[in-house]
Amino acid sequence: MTKGTVERSSSACPEEQPLCLFALAATAELGQSIARAIGHPLTAHEERSFEDGEHKIRPLDNVAGADVFVIQNLHGGPTESANDKLCRLLFFIGALKDAGAVRVTAVVPYLAYARKDRRTKPNDPVTTRYVAQMFEAVGTDRVVSLDVHNPVAFENAFRCPTVMLTATPLFLDYVRALNEERLCVVSPDTGGAKRAEFLRENLETALGRSISKGFADKHRSAGVVSGDLFVGDVAGATALIIDDLISTGNTLLRAAKAARRAGATRVLAFVTHGLFMEGAAKVIADPALDRLVVTDSVPAFRLKDDAARQKVDVLAVAPLFAEAIGRLRRGSALADLLVI
Repeated sequence: MTKGTVERSSSACPEEQPLCLFALAATAELGQSIARAIGHPLTAHEERSFEDGEHKIRPLDNVAGADVFVIQNLHGGPTESANDKLCRLLFFIGALKDAGAVRVTAVVPYLAYARKDRRTKPNDPVTTRYVAQMFEAVGTDRVVSLDVHNPVAFENAFRCPTVMLTATPLFLDYVRALNEERLCVVSPDTGGAKRAEFLRENLETALGRSISKGFADKHRSAGVVSGDLFVGDVAGATALIIDDLISTGNTLLRAAKAARRAGATRVLAFVTHGLFMEGAAKVIADPALDRLVVTDSVPAFRLKDDAARQKVDVLAVAPLFAEAIGRLRRGSALADLLVI
């Protein structure tokens, strides 16, 4: 069997419910978890790489007339860059459409280039829009992602339907189990205020009591982050910092220290995508942060420091994606899984 080939399943794409579920090799582990949660096997496909670095991917089962979902994460590493993964996904979607798939949905837990959604310098690229145009050019019918950096820019970039899931339901379950008396939801910058407010409102509904809020000021220019202002009622409370991703972790640490200075008794950070670039382990180990809660949307392959890992709790996203795919298939409402 060629490297990257998924074994054929005779039950793939049944005629009565023509669902085809693919997971490319770079996202095979998460894809298998989603498939198990759905109760439907992954459909067979072949991935081949050639000596000159070119590649091809093709379905091995019939996709004509099928409703197809392709799972591919677009974070960089550990064996392929974000560009490699994006290129493979786009080529495969094109092949599926050529083979007669009725609808192809790209399931992209982490969307590459989502942070470059506007011009901050003269002649800057708006890369999010360019990525959207590439998806549309190969015939993508719908894109599903998780906690994209800027939801408005994500929706506006694409002309095809988009679905942005949120990890908030996972975080709600975690917070409910804490049984903390006083909570304050904190945004680490003004740009994440809506995300923080969404979590706060849902916590109030779930817990049946008032939850305070706060935000830390952050200004970024030429890669340098500044700003020390903190506003909010966090004194005597457990601060819950919410963000879409952690890269180096400096933004989270600044917010954690600001919350501590304002009187927070504990600080927990809730982050959807753990990129864990150089320096993140030191940030996580800092005593200003009690725990970091992330999802497994991006494998924590860069986080190798044992002390840091002991402070990290990982929540599985496969059930969330499985539920979303099931509802999309049935045409059911998704409102409780989305940031509205």
